[in-house]
Amino acid sequence: MKIDITETLQIDLDAEQWLCSRCGHVHGPARGNYKEGLLVHDRDPSEVHRPLLDTRRYDYSFTPDPKWCAILEYYCAGCGVMVEVEYTVPGHPPCHDIELDIDALKAQWAERGAPAPREFAEPPARTGHSHGHSHHDHKH
Repeated sequence: MKIDITETLQIDLDAEQWLCSRCGHVHGPARGNYKEGLLVHDRDPSEVHRPLLDTRRYDYSFTPDPKWCAILEYYCAGCGVMVEVEYTVPGHPPCHDIELDIDALKAQWAERGAPAPREFAEPPARTGHSHGHSHHDHKH
């Protein structure tokens, strides 16, 4: 039985595995940290938080210092959906932010029965020009 935990994470209670809710890729044991099965992108904080002051003139520009701040993006290795972002200190292991009582979940869902299958909405139809390019391509 698969249970949604977040928008992008599911737990397969029968297999006791973390899954991607988009593609079904297995991230690892449900009794462990799901982040250990994800791809990680260590972002440069200045890419995320652009300096507000000229970095040639000022030591402090309101951008997090990469010696003190790490921004880690976690992605599904199966489909590439972003699962989580965390701000931490450089070198820190992945934060363990979700720890579930798997035995209690199994008991709870055994009483409820299986949830309805998850359905994803189709992207909205494009409107406007239909001749292959956007209005922004025109020079006025």
